[in-house]
Amino acid sequence: MASNPIVLITGANTGLGFEIVKALLQSPKPYTILLGGRSLEKAKAATQQAQTENPPSSSIIKAVQIDIESDSSITNLFDQISAEYGRVDVLINNAGASFDVGAGSSLREMRAMWNRSWDVNTTSTHLLTHTIAPLLIKSPDPRLLFMTSGTANLTGHSNPALPINHSPAAGWPKEGLSLTAYRSVKVGLNMLMLEWKRILGEDGVKVWSVSPGMLATGLGGAGPEALRKMGARDQRWEGVL
Repeated sequence: MASNPIVLITGANTGLGFEIVKALLQSPKPYTILLGGRSLEKAKAATQQAQTENPPSSSIIKAVQIDIESDSSITNLFDQISAEYGRVDVLINNAGASFDVGAGSSLREMRAMWNRSWDVNTTSTHLLTHTIAPLLIKSPDPRLLFMTSGTANLTGHSNPALPINHSPAAGWPKEGLSLTAYRSVKVGLNMLMLEWKRILGEDGVKVWSVSPGMLATGLGGAGPEALRKMGARDQRWEGVL
């Protein structure tokens, strides 16, 4: 069994998840990093890229396949980690997506978009956490992180400094980019974090959400430039735990 802390990161082959991987590789503390991606091939490519872009590290990095929308993928990952490591020290629930952009305006299209938004960002995250929890509580210092969003801050919703909070012009239909579904499901994720804090309260698991702020990533197909116009920052300096 590995003596290094075992860190499982979902959605780690791109964006913020990949930045977290690089930050761990740069840490003087050694980790066993399980870089999770929906495609094993893409996870392997990201693993190679991370190793190429960073100086030699005392950490070990391994690509694993995890599609949190797939029950079989979740159980296969559990079996793999159980056999190879026997525990997980840190689970970083980073995988998520926004489907607001280009979703269509019919009731059928809107319902499908909202349902998938909840499935990917909240339901699937819960199911993965539920499955990995038995491995987490075997750790001597278990930690559970949920990657939330600064756009899901209820008290910050009225902050006029963020263009995403501005009201569109009067009339119908409303024009402009909206992330209503994404913001809503991330609020749900925040409650999910609190529930897991309650559930694992007697197991010594440290549980919290991390909000990196609104970042200019490829999330949801809007593109970094469109997100920058809404107040997003560059992601390259993020990813420090």
